[in-house]
Formats: sequence, structure tokens, C-alpha cells
Amino acid sequence: MVYHYYTRQKRRVSPYMLVSDFIRGITVEFEVVPGLFSYRKIDDGTRLLLECAQIPDGGTVLDLGCGYGVIGIVIAKVNPKLKVYMTDINEEAVRVANRNLKRNNLSEERVVVLHGDLYEPVKNLKFKAIYSNPPLSAGYETIEKIVLEAPDHLEEEGTLQIVVRKGIEKIYGLMSDVFAHTEILATHKGYRVMLARK
Repeated sequence: MVYHYYTRQKRRVSPYMLVSDFIRGITVEFEVVPGLFSYRKIDDGTRLLLECAQIPDGGTVLDLGCGYGVIGIVIAKVNPKLKVYMTDINEEAVRVANRNLKRNNLSEERVVVLHGDLYEPVKNLKFKAIYSNPPLSAGYETIEKIVLEAPDHLEEEGTLQIVVRKGIEKIYGLMSDVFAHTEILATHKGYRVMLARK
């Protein structure tokens, strides 16, 4: 049977591997299991997003579609003043992300990992910044939902920061329609990091 990221599966006992890296001056280590997005190494899109991300001085931020937790964990370690929420539709990703909090010496009080589809687990919260690296398998509809619903979950002057590799012009156009200000923060290996400000 092919394991599908977006389909509820019977919990498996998976062999795990460790991925270590040095990003934005921070050393991180992640437990990963087959089936999760980019489980062999931290992918180029995520790395690019983290290297150029605008990180608030304080407040609350969201890692949307967190996978095994790279974006949220790195940002939490870069700025210990932040409260970080991470959400993912995949139960295995949520389980592994929680394990990775402990592996990177982060408390579950400051970094909260929630299971659910996109904004649903945090529907009553607002953030200073929302970060996301939606995998290509998510499809344009998912990215469209991320962009269209972001303003409802952002504080004034809050930012949506995403990295994409497919449908770049269409997504940039959508962000420009929804937000007053949109810009490209970085381009590398076909990826673009886009920022939109409320």
C-alpha cells in the first residue's frame, strides 16, 4: 500500500533516522520517519525560507503544515521570546514534531504542536507571522486556502511568508490581490520565498 501523507492511516511503528543541520546560526537535530515530507534531509525550499525569513521580536507565530517541525523549531530557537504554534494534518508528523521539541530542548508550553487541517486547530488565534512550505503534492487549492484565509489569522502588520516552486506567478498574483504589500524575499534553485504583509 502506498502511504499517502493526507490520508488518515493506522499508526505504524516506523524506524526513525536523525537529520542534523546548522541553519541561521542554530544547530538542530530532527527525528524523521519515512512517509513524512523531506525525511532524508531538510529540503532546499525550507532552508531558503528559514535563511531569509523575517522573524518578529516577540509575540506569537505559526508554522502551517509543519511536518516534523523544522520551521517552527528553528524559529523558536532563533528567538526564545516567541510563542510558536505548529499545525499539520498528518498525525504521524504531529507525533514526530512533538518528539523533536524535546530533542531540541523546547518546552511544549512555548511551542505547541496541533493536529488538524491548516488553520482549523488555531481558528481563534492571531499571529505576528505565518510561515509555510506547502509540498507540491498539496496542490494549488491548498496554497490558495493558505493565502485567502491568512488575513483572518494575522495581527495588523502581520506577515505571511511562504516558499513555492510551482505556479509562482499565479501565487504571487493571488497574494498581491489579497494583501496590500507583497514582495519576493529570495530566489534559489527555482524556489521563491514570498512575503505578504497585512
